[in-house]
Amino acid sequence: MHEQSLPPPARVLQMITASWIAQAIVTAAKLDIADRVKDGPVAVEALAEATGVHAPSLYRVLRALTAVGVFAETEPGRFGLTPLADCLRSDAPGSLRAYALMTGDAWCQHSVIDLLRCVETGKPAPTRLYGVDNLFQYFETAPEAAAHFNDAMTSFATQIHREAAAAYDFSGVRRLVDVGGGHGALLASVLSRYPEMRGVLFDLPRVVRDAQASLERAGVAARCEVAGGDFFRSVPEGADAYILSAILHDWSDEESLVLLRNIRRAIADGGRLLVVEAVIQPGNGPDFGKVFDLAMLVAGGGRERTEAEFRALLAAAGFRLSRMFPTASPTTVIEAVPA
Repeated sequence: MHEQSLPPPARVLQMITASWIAQAIVTAAKLDIADRVKDGPVAVEALAEATGVHAPSLYRVLRALTAVGVFAETEPGRFGLTPLADCLRSDAPGSLRAYALMTGDAWCQHSVIDLLRCVETGKPAPTRLYGVDNLFQYFETAPEAAAHFNDAMTSFATQIHREAAAAYDFSGVRRLVDVGGGHGALLASVLSRYPEMRGVLFDLPRVVRDAQASLERAGVAARCEVAGGDFFRSVPEGADAYILSAILHDWSDEESLVLLRNIRRAIADGGRLLVVEAVIQPGNGPDFGKVFDLAMLVAGGGRERTEAEFRALLAAAGFRLSRMFPTASPTTVIEAVPA
């Protein structure tokens, strides 16, 4: 039955048990099931042997996923891809396998479970769980978790960056600085569309250390400088455009203001700042930003914001919100100029 036709108790029960489906997806991702069946359906016994797991238990996990359209049991005991399962292939365009692996990490699981404590105290989960101020401090001591996080952000960012690059006209931008740009997925997307543009990829040294190969694969390395640093201290100066994609939502208003004021000091006369974020909409309709805001609440003190909140934040940093460009993803490109 379509979920809207279910009675309220049944719909709420679906929501309550959604975490079981999430864990089944994580399990399938960790076992590389989508990669193993990409050439055609495979018997569950063969999958279990290849992954070293218990075949009857694996069957029950995959059977559960067929109920929500992730994998298909093409004949008894044999499983193949569906369009949803294809998203879990490691080599698929727009793969979400890395994001699934991150959500299965202990820090992510424990943070979600800690939601009530976060509501009671107003403090993010890593403070209580790991004795740090934010998640990024935790990653300094947990390299495997940090690697999963960076891969997940690159995977997720690929989705929104492609849409952001298509939604905004970068014509006239000579030098674009991607602040907190990770492995360069967004910058590569923009530079590929604008062959006269030059770029600067700026992030923590441990993050950009592995970015060069990604830029070379995208064919833009010759036009892109890679710089390591801390954006709470300074950002590269003199560019006519700066972009922040899924960065401000990681931080409180106070921390975001430090970053934005650093950009305001560095930006060239007549420059523009582009912020790519979910913008929370008014009303009671479905809204990715409202739900994802809970992840920000537990993870590190960040938040998703409304248009009015973005206007106020940018104004406090010396910018004026000038235009907004919705994209085909859950995000919006917000253009601001020096006030």
